[in-house]
Amino acid sequence: MLPNNRTTENSLPFEPITAKRKMTIAYKDSFDWPVYPTAAAFATLYQLENQNPSFGQGMSGYAKRFATSYGDQMIGNMMTEGIVPSLLHEDPRYFRLGEGTKGSRAIYALKQIIVTRTDSGHKTFNFAEFGGNAAAVAVSNLWYPDTRTVSDNVQKLGIQLATDAFSNVLKEFWPDVKRYLHKRREAKATQTAGLE
Repeated sequence: MLPNNRTTENSLPFEPITAKRKMTIAYKDSFDWPVYPTAAAFATLYQLENQNPSFGQGMSGYAKRFATSYGDQMIGNMMTEGIVPSLLHEDPRYFRLGEGTKGSRAIYALKQIIVTRTDSGHKTFNFAEFGGNAAAVAVSNLWYPDTRTVSDNVQKLGIQLATDAFSNVLKEFWPDVKRYLHKRREAKATQTAGLE
């Protein structure tokens, strides 16, 4: 089961959340178990590409890449879900649509990277997403000695935004996937019971 700390149903009446709740969401998203395999996957990719060659190869290089990948995610989460939304009075939650065609829901999920709600319930440009991730990329220059150019930073920002967009799509469709898998298990159990 995937933890889902910042999803709410779009069909529910809008209720603003406090700055403390925003920070709690950011904290949970920074330390729940999925962040570690995600950091490991990015570290593996960066190891294969030999990004930041000064990190070296082998376990030592991989450990550095894992730590920096985790740092990218943690700081990105804290900035985009906690600190910047609190300062700008934006709501960091994903408002799950849950109905409509798969295509319209996917587009809706991707658009929430660009448009978000304010604490008053109005829609606005998602300053927290872009500004928070940009701040996280700027901070990451402290631990990436080989990739501090403008183009490197734009690429890192793009990866952060794409990861968050993919996360929104997962949040939109994960309940459907769970329901489908549950029905398959039930059907298989019924079929197995019928054979006995």
